[in-house]
Amino acid sequence: MTRGGKVASLLVLHGPNLQALGEREPERYGKLSLSLINQRLQAIAQSQDVRLSFYQSNLEGELINALYTAKADGVDFIVVNPAAYGHTSIALRDAFLSVAIPFIEVHLSNIYARETFRHRSYLADIAEGVIIGLGVQSYELAVQAACDKLRTTD
Repeated sequence: MTRGGKVASLLVLHGPNLQALGEREPERYGKLSLSLINQRLQAIAQSQDVRLSFYQSNLEGELINALYTAKADGVDFIVVNPAAYGHTSIALRDAFLSVAIPFIEVHLSNIYARETFRHRSYLADIAEGVIIGLGVQSYELAVQAACDKLRTTD
């Protein structure tokens, strides 16, 4: 798919501790590794002719830098699992507002079935959408929705 004469691009941004997926609390987050999740997402994007890249960091500043790099690189859409930073990072929120790249927020677990402090997301009200509690399918639905939005807003 092309947008403005270039291949549409999507960034999946993974927040802290997600490199441990498959090993960390598999009953809550599932048994698939981040690498396998990325492979599944890549297959969805390829079927839609969308260029997909991935970035994961445990560091808030690196995630913010990745957003500014995405803007400079002309990324068209972002799917983000901010993990705990979604509940704590005003700086990450400010960076999303600054780069003005549309995004969908995802969480593997149902944040509303967990501790009260997880019920607040600093990103939800500025996101195109939020998908939570469906495990890996949260990511898959978000990538498909992002591809659909890219197709309809060209």
